[in-house]
Amino acid sequence: MEAVRTALWACLMAVLVSTGARAAGPAIPWVVYYAAELPPSAFYAYDLVVLESDRHPPLEPLIDRGKKVVGYISLGEVNETRPYFAEVKAEGILLGENENWKGSYFIDVRDPRWTKRVVEDLVPQILRRGFQGIFIDTLDNPGHLQRLDAKANAGMVEAAARLVRTLRRNFPRMTIILNRGYDLLQAVERDIDMVLGESVYADYDFETKKYGKVDDATYRQQVEILQGTARRQPNLKVLTLDYWDPSDAAGIAEIYKIQAANGFSPYVATVELDRLVPGPQRR
Repeated sequence: MEAVRTALWACLMAVLVSTGARAAGPAIPWVVYYAAELPPSAFYAYDLVVLESDRHPPLEPLIDRGKKVVGYISLGEVNETRPYFAEVKAEGILLGENENWKGSYFIDVRDPRWTKRVVEDLVPQILRRGFQGIFIDTLDNPGHLQRLDAKANAGMVEAAARLVRTLRRNFPRMTIILNRGYDLLQAVERDIDMVLGESVYADYDFETKKYGKVDDATYRQQVEILQGTARRQPNLKVLTLDYWDPSDAAGIAEIYKIQAANGFSPYVATVELDRLVPGPQRR
């Protein structure tokens, strides 16, 4: 009975969002991997490869084969493991530790010193390593902080959008992928090349230590946001990153099918993002 209910729920979700799906063309085969152990050949089947910018496999063999390779950058918080953490802390622009990610601290994105560091130092470092663009993470934080304290954190979302626009002006040919950042997405949708919806359909529960589907309302809300962006910007590609048990091939195939029907380019991974999980067409 549980299997029947799961199948019915999946069908219902597909029907609910299918009316908003766009004709996006073929999905982009893509992958995200935040480790360095795998050889470049492990990624030859993918057109887009997102890697950790400080620790990663060799880039040249991928670029030589025409792959788009982009490096991770966190713009809404900084982890104490980053080499520039002490300098940012000394500047006094950290706002407190992220309770969900110990050792990672929110950044006041309104401070011009952060923009200067990102534009003049952090992004150029990534590009000098050979990356062709950046994968922007943690720009959900400004909206979260602004909702927590509208007075103290006023202007956070606009500052985050301004930072993205500044990056586009300074690096007009660089690929820019935004992870979620839904609060500022409409303001920057002309300035990015791709948007990624993380945990749209499936996620990992750190308390129960289990993978599972997100709730119905959250799923529909994210799909509507992403499809709405795609309708306004037909050239903007929509990626999805869902988390699932890598041993459940049928479950992974279901997620790929649903997200492709939504008009998105899916990838399904483990929450650690430190291994490659082949999609159904690559098993």
